[in-house]
Formats: sequence, structure tokens, C-alpha cells
Amino acid sequence: MNEDFNVEQVNSQNVADFVAVAGEYCMFAENTIRFSKVDFLDKARKLLPMVYLKMSLLPKFESIFDDENEKFVTEENWDYIHQSVKKKLGFHDEYREVFDPLTHEQVEQSTASVSDNLADIYQDLKNFITLFNIGTEEMMNDALWECQLNFEEFWGQKLLNALNAIHRVLFSGDNLDEEESETNEEDSEDHVDTSKWIISKRQDEFRKGEE
Repeated sequence: MNEDFNVEQVNSQNVADFVAVAGEYCMFAENTIRFSKVDFLDKARKLLPMVYLKMSLLPKFESIFDDENEKFVTEENWDYIHQSVKKKLGFHDEYREVFDPLTHEQVEQSTASVSDNLADIYQDLKNFITLFNIGTEEMMNDALWECQLNFEEFWGQKLLNALNAIHRVLFSGDNLDEEESETNEEDSEDHVDTSKWIISKRQDEFRKGEE
């Protein structure tokens, strides 16, 4: 265990700003079905750059504990976000990737999806914010460290890919409202109360323990 860490860094304004936007993103993803297709895309194109910016402004964190951070997002949670976004976007969910961002070399075209990307981003941000909100300052530090590492190696690129795809859809000239009535009827039947998820329960238990 490395006890040499900066408490002021953990409690800095830049961290507070990132926590706020991460929480806003998670709330947005959990309430996908409440948005129209156009409003969902418009909100996503404004929120994703904020997540990227606030993460980029964080100071560099180093881990304290040797043990792996606790995870809170289950496969069921991930699948709910994924399916909600996929259903909301319909045939606009999939897009073509035509180059390798790591090598900058042209590669064979492959199909990716906005719903996969947004669900993966949600998984890391939700795990981060849950641990950050219920942990000690040392645990908060390691939550920031892991989220920062995953951003650099994993979901930062997914965020940019999703943003690019969303931009193309919004300004494609397609009628994004044509399927709205049918989609809303299906969504009303499939709504899941996310307050019952184990993540929310853990946060509620922690709050009650502080009272």
C-alpha cells in the first residue's frame, strides 16, 4: 500500500467538476428511454465532449492499494444501457470504422455501434462514481486513478468514436422522428426502475449509515 498521495488533489475543483459531469452522464444513460431520438442525440453530443474535457483536466493519479477496486456495474446493468440506446437509435446505431486509431493505417472496414460505446463508457464511469461516493479518500484516489487509466487505454477512444457517429447522424438529413411513435410505445413497456439496482442500493445504505 502506497500511502504517499495528495489529499488536496483528490478534493480539488477539477475532480469535483469531473465527478459532476460523470454523474450527469450516468443519469442520462440510465434515462435513455425518456428522451426522444433527436433529444437523446443532441444531449449526447453536448455531454460527451464535457466528459472528455473534464477528464483531460484532471491531475495525474497513482494507485495506493494493491488490491483491485470493487466493481458495481453488473452484466445486467450494462445490457440495460446497451439495449436502451440500441432501441432508441434503431438503424442509426451501427456505423463503419475504417481505420485503426492506434496505427493510423487503413484497415478492413468493420461495424461498430454507438450503443456498445456508450454502455462501455457508462460501465467505467458508474463504477468510478459509485466507489468515489462511498469510499474513503484513499479509495477515492484509486477510483480516480483507475478511471483515468481506463480513459487513456479504453473508453476515451470509444467516446470519440461515438461522438463522430452521433455527429454524422444528426447532420445526415435523415428524418429522425419517423420512428418515434413506435419506439416510445415499446420503451414504455420495457422501462426498468434503475433505483432498484444494487449500485443504487449500496449508495443508499452508505448514506443511511452516515445519518
